[in-house]
Amino acid sequence: MEALRQDDPLRFGPYTTLVRLRETAVAVQYLARGAASRDLVVITAARPALAALPVFRRRFQAEARTADRLAGGWVAAQLDTRTDGSGDADLLWTASEYAPALTLAEAIETAGPLPERAVRILGAGIAETLSRVHATGAVLQGLTPTTVLLAENGPRLTAFGPLGAAADAEARPGGQLSVRLGYLTPEQVAGTEAGPASDLFVLGLLLAYAATGSTPLADGPAVEAADRIAHADPELGAVPDALRDLVTRCLAKDPADRPTAGAVAAELALEGAAGLAKGGWLPASLSVAVAEQDVRAQSLGTAPPTSGDSMAAPVRADVPAVPEVPDVRDAVVSAADPATGGSEAPAPGRDTRTAQFGIIDHRAPRPDLVTAQLSMPGELPGLPAALPAGTLVPRPLPVPAAYLPALAPPPPPPAAPGRAAVDRRTLVIGAAAGAAGLLVGGGGVLALGSGDDTKPTDDAEPGPSTSRATIAGLPPQPRWIHTHPASEPPPLTAALWNDRLLVLTGETHASAVDLRTGRRVWESPDAAKGQAAVPAGKEFCFIAGPTEFLWLSAKDGRVAHRVAYADGFDGAPYLTVPQLVGASGSTVWFTGSNKVTVKAPKPKKGKKRGKDQQVVKSYLFGYDIEQRKELWRTPVPTGRGPAAPVYRLIAVRPDDIVVRQSRLSLTPADVKAAKGKGMFRGFDRRTGKPKWTETFGVVTPDGAAMGDADGVLYAAAGDDLRAFGTSDGKPKWTLNGTRGSHFGTAVEAGALLHTTNSNQEVGAVDRESGQLRWQRSTEGTATDRSPTITVSGTGGTLFAASSDQVTAFAAADGRRLWKFQDIGEQDPKGATVTAVYEVLPFGKIAVVWRDRVFYAFPVA
Repeated sequence: MEALRQDDPLRFGPYTTLVRLRETAVAVQYLARGAASRDLVVITAARPALAALPVFRRRFQAEARTADRLAGGWVAAQLDTRTDGSGDADLLWTASEYAPALTLAEAIETAGPLPERAVRILGAGIAETLSRVHATGAVLQGLTPTTVLLAENGPRLTAFGPLGAAADAEARPGGQLSVRLGYLTPEQVAGTEAGPASDLFVLGLLLAYAATGSTPLADGPAVEAADRIAHADPELGAVPDALRDLVTRCLAKDPADRPTAGAVAAELALEGAAGLAKGGWLPASLSVAVAEQDVRAQSLGTAPPTSGDSMAAPVRADVPAVPEVPDVRDAVVSAADPATGGSEAPAPGRDTRTAQFGIIDHRAPRPDLVTAQLSMPGELPGLPAALPAGTLVPRPLPVPAAYLPALAPPPPPPAAPGRAAVDRRTLVIGAAAGAAGLLVGGGGVLALGSGDDTKPTDDAEPGPSTSRATIAGLPPQPRWIHTHPASEPPPLTAALWNDRLLVLTGETHASAVDLRTGRRVWESPDAAKGQAAVPAGKEFCFIAGPTEFLWLSAKDGRVAHRVAYADGFDGAPYLTVPQLVGASGSTVWFTGSNKVTVKAPKPKKGKKRGKDQQVVKSYLFGYDIEQRKELWRTPVPTGRGPAAPVYRLIAVRPDDIVVRQSRLSLTPADVKAAKGKGMFRGFDRRTGKPKWTETFGVVTPDGAAMGDADGVLYAAAGDDLRAFGTSDGKPKWTLNGTRGSHFGTAVEAGALLHTTNSNQEVGAVDRESGQLRWQRSTEGTATDRSPTITVSGTGGTLFAASSDQVTAFAAADGRRLWKFQDIGEQDPKGATVTAVYEVLPFGKIAVVWRDRVFYAFPVA
């Protein structure tokens, strides 16, 4: 930190500038304070001379949008932006959350090379973020020792494009912008396109720098460094043995020989960077420096305001500098392990008996190294998809040339035969850098013109192709992609019908998509707002609508039969059905309620007759949808409302079914009786007769739970996953989790039980013993929600779906097979689609659904 200078702005929008944090070639970062006393933010303000260039503003805006979409995990959330030049005297800036941290360069200068464990966590965190960037078809190009921060709980990225990583930038005559990158790659030196593999080369340079304190190939004058990058072998003797092989592969001259970001993340930290960083990861000296910075920042944020101003006074160069910082060195060092510098101690509370990971043998074959790459259809991030319903797209879509800026850098001079020229003249070579649409030169110089970008145009629909994927690690080519029409609301539910149709229900109608072609074959307005779609034999699709049951013809969607709730059930007039409980085969279960009038009893002689009363009666029904007849009904306690209770099917067994009542439908009496625990009920499957009502351990009403056909309930209990016998309620085994995390709904698969948790990990345990077989991180953004897991129809692939991505694992041993992520349909200036992915498997196909778009992937 340093005091503000005379020409530094005192305010950015609602934020008051306090001190300078650091500066780069294109921007100055300030520590600023908002309205609250401890509301500290980091302002990244573009240098005025550069901000005046239209081409710079467009790039700055694009990188700000990238940062906003990557928020979460190892990327700080953006709180505010001013990228349109409005107000603030045409200042160009962004505001993000402040976290005390040192840049990697500052850390190396302070404490020297990092221990191996810290390098692993650093590299895994960066690689996890890179995998998210590459999933959008973009290239980060924002990695340097000054754009990577080391915070107490893990690494942070602060630059999301070449502007942020610029080693030098200047405005040229004619409105052009010249930017020289800090780190180059062999393909950039040769003047060819930078792709995702380019980020992996730079990551290799950073890993070597973090581990040794020097950067192989890239140190020294730019021209000499470019020549070494293009032709010399890196000197990696000082890199720790366990990391040298990985760094060597990242620094391969041929981009095709480099591992993917996901593979690097998995090799560095199999349990994920966050899991490995628990319990501390920085050497003691760096922890002290970060803590000192935090104390200093907080003292600035809470400094008394000046007269007539509610904000704290900024620190100027001509006034007394920042207050003295209390010495926190003793407190920090006492908490660190002196033998390891605070970086090797295992995370407290981690149960190594049930969550231990094996050591990676670097000599063994690595199927993961080329099978963990995120992918997406290659459309430009931020631009709306233009695929009509049912379009066959068996390969990633090319980026239309109209999406790239109309820029005309000077042509390169001819290179010497067999070798790329690296003299000063070649430093203005330009090549299109992926979907980001910018030009990066052979020596790292970016020359951007001042003209306006051309507007995107609608391209012709790509024709069908029978080509197959040739890049290992990418998802298999989808058989088809179906885009729900933009003129209709997004689907409410999606279900598979007899492996022939994908049936979608929506606000205005239900529709069916042919699973062979991805084309819509019919729609039915009668089935609007329907719930689940369930096969009713080989001819009909059963849908539970708001007021009736419907049987739609699978051929054309016409209604063949209907049963209204109000008059279709004898003895229960005006029945209301909140939702289906579940289905198995031809049987569906649902709850329903109706009002009945209970007459007042005959009064005694001389007494006045009382009033009749209306009482709500509720039932659980068993119903055969093929024979269209009620199997049984059994009275159940009415829920809150009063209305029929809302049950969720937990298990289907040969003799009974197990349900759990939704917390929101429990009456106050039920809540009191349950004492904060989940209430499970068992019913005879043949007669509907209630068999038992039980709570299990400390399983809450909202805790994930599922049961198997053998009478075992698997449920989240606090941080752990427990198995209970439903016959006696006793626990059978416990799988310990991580403090602060929780398990999601497990999935049974033969002798295995697949697990998921909010640490974004999936795994497999032995159903009988609870012994952990394997556990892997999806490398997704950390959230409170566990990924939803599904097993393929063949049983060979486990899918983990979240709001970020779909990750495919080999179900037997947890090998990462591939990842997939799309950007959904979104307006360039609108909000990013945040719908959660869902996977619908059948046979050797998995339909991946998000918002309006469906992809049919072949799977093993």
